[in-house]
Amino acid sequence: MEKNSSIEERATQLAKYIIDSKDTVRGAAKKFGISKSTVHKDVSERLLRINPILAHKVREILDENKAQRHIRGGMATKLKYSNDHKEAI
Repeated sequence: MEKNSSIEERATQLAKYIIDSKDTVRGAAKKFGISKSTVHKDVSERLLRINPILAHKVREILDENKAQRHIRGGMATKLKYSNDHKEAI
């Protein structure tokens, strides 16, 4: 039972971290030292059973991050190629 308790605790901690920081699944995974798959499963499936209200709040943040993902990717690509161009000069 101790293992289940720690998984539930981790899911709750992840949710609170994502809500407070508005960080991405990737960022939360790096911060907690676990895989993106584990973060996603914790906040999408496990948290829904543990604390549905918290799960809903996290889902709003993750949906917002997902909607902005293409913008961040485009900015990263632009920065990459502008840096490559500067180095070539």
